[in-house]
Amino acid sequence: MKTIEIYDPAMCCSTGVCGPSIDPELMRVATVINALKSKGINIQRYGLSTDTQRFILNPVISDLLEKEGAGVLPITLVDGIVGKTKTYPTNEEFADWLETRLDVVQTIRQGGCCGGQRDAAT
Repeated sequence: MKTIEIYDPAMCCSTGVCGPSIDPELMRVATVINALKSKGINIQRYGLSTDTQRFILNPVISDLLEKEGAGVLPITLVDGIVGKTKTYPTNEEFADWLETRLDVVQTIRQGGCCGGQRDAAT
């Protein structure tokens, strides 16, 4: 089974629900990650402001940050190899990396703003 690690830029929370407005992309990623983890898939997520040592101790991450600066974040590693930088993985990328059908990722449900259900967007 593949291991996915996401290294986030400094932010107050990983879900996008803090602050004056919700970031739908952060909500999508958090929802997909939580659902995939519940299926036993190994996905880790680290924040620059909360997990600084992980950024320093991982040579791939520290090298990218040294060469490109914090603008390279978020960085996604798949089995220790850079899968994507500067933006979060799409649902298609998650499906490809995990060698699963796209509909498995797309049918992950999340609560809407008012308690309803809606599909996680691509």
